[in-house]
Amino acid sequence: MPTIREQMIDLLLTGEYDAHELSQHLRIQEKEVYLHLPHIAKTLAPRKRRLTVVPAACIACGFAFRDRSRFEKPGRCPVCRSERIRSPRFSIA
Repeated sequence: MPTIREQMIDLLLTGEYDAHELSQHLRIQEKEVYLHLPHIAKTLAPRKRRLTVVPAACIACGFAFRDRSRFEKPGRCPVCRSERIRSPRFSIA
């Protein structure tokens, strides 16, 4: 049986998912997904693949969190202070 990280890699190869969708597919907590993502990014580097991230964005004003280095969803928008934030989406290219 493949490990959680192997299952996540297989799933991310098929499409683009946010942390909530990954947690539902793998039946793990969303927090665990965020813990595995940095390790997956490091694992993919020698294989000439890359974890691509569609950045989180504010639903209210459209601000995109492009320069964010963390994988987690931000708490609020720095422009309009709205807490309605669309989660980042992940895939493997």
